Amino acid sequence: MFMRFKKTFYITNILFFLVFGLSNTSIGQILEITSPAKQVVIYDHETDQILFEKNSNSIMKPASMAKVMTSYIVFDKIKDNSLNMSDTFLVSERAWKMGGSRSFLELNSNVSIKDLLLGLIVQSGNDAAVVLAEGISGDEEAFAREMNRYAKLIGMQNTYFTNSTGWPHPDLQTTAQDLVILSKKLIKDFPDLYKLFEEKVFTYNNIKQSNRNPLLYTMSGADGLKTGHTMESGYGLIGSVKRNNRRVTIVINGLNSKKKRTFESKRLFNIVFRETKLLSLFNNQKSVVNADVWLGKDSKVNLIAEKPFNKIITPFEYNKTKVHVEWMNPLPAPILKGQKLGSIYISIPGKKTITENLVATKDVAKMSPFLRIKSIMKFLLYGEIVEN
Repeated sequence: MFMRFKKTFYITNILFFLVFGLSNTSIGQILEITSPAKQVVIYDHETDQILFEKNSNSIMKPASMAKVMTSYIVFDKIKDNSLNMSDTFLVSERAWKMGGSRSFLELNSNVSIKDLLLGLIVQSGNDAAVVLAEGISGDEEAFAREMNRYAKLIGMQNTYFTNSTGWPHPDLQTTAQDLVILSKKLIKDFPDLYKLFEEKVFTYNNIKQSNRNPLLYTMSGADGLKTGHTMESGYGLIGSVKRNNRRVTIVINGLNSKKKRTFESKRLFNIVFRETKLLSLFNNQKSVVNADVWLGKDSKVNLIAEKPFNKIITPFEYNKTKVHVEWMNPLPAPILKGQKLGSIYISIPGKKTITENLVATKDVAKMSPFLRIKSIMKFLLYGEIVEN
């Protein structure tokens, strides 16, 4: 009688990284994070999960962090070829007179989109923001309506923009949660243009200015995004750091000094990267098992995980996690691509075992009747499986 046996393969050395289990305790609760900031969100991009939040949906003023939406709209226009980096916009008197942080654009000059973007992002130039707004929509009020349209499209439910700069206005509002949504979309949708946010210095009109984002100078892997400050909002920052293929974005707001903003943003990033690990399994879709096939036109079939697995856990859980796979061997033909043929078990200490599907990478048809008879006879006589 032909016998099939369950085979088990243990992955004892996990050279990957891991994140949340199935318990009700969040990473934020485990870390016991506290912060003097009025609003905080810590977001992990690989797991699409908020690791910690404090007043994330409370209404706040974005200040110059509103310029991230201005950047998003310009990036989108460049992506759909409505604009080119070499295109120019005219500096109006209104833009030229803007107060606050400036790129020192000359009145009635024509400035390239690239220089305006660098002025907006690196120098936080209010004049650059207004020139972009007027060049795209005709006037800043119309551009603000465009900003709100984009905000709704990407899911910013509690945001209302009144200008391109974040200049104080009674109706201007957002939340830390909405700023995370915006940052996530900008990084995902425009990976090449996003690189402008890590530029440390930009010189325009012979005036050299440094990027106001303190993380770019002091934190490994930091590449964005934007600071903000008004008397009403306090000091805020959207910071993003990528290390070992893991990206974390933090929004903080409501601090009372630049020094505290820098210290607190660095402190929170250091806690997250020190106290949590990203377990990233099966993202490359490589074969997990090369299984035998019984009475198929192919004698072997590769089995892979049905989908990638990403979770955030503590370093202790990461070091103790075990993974093993089980499947019946040999597998009878016919086999269909994507067919579930086994299971992957991920065991995290103190948590319920997680089960993922093991599936075929291709179709395997049955052998012809003649070869099937030949294979069965050879197996019965010699215990060998005929390879086609």
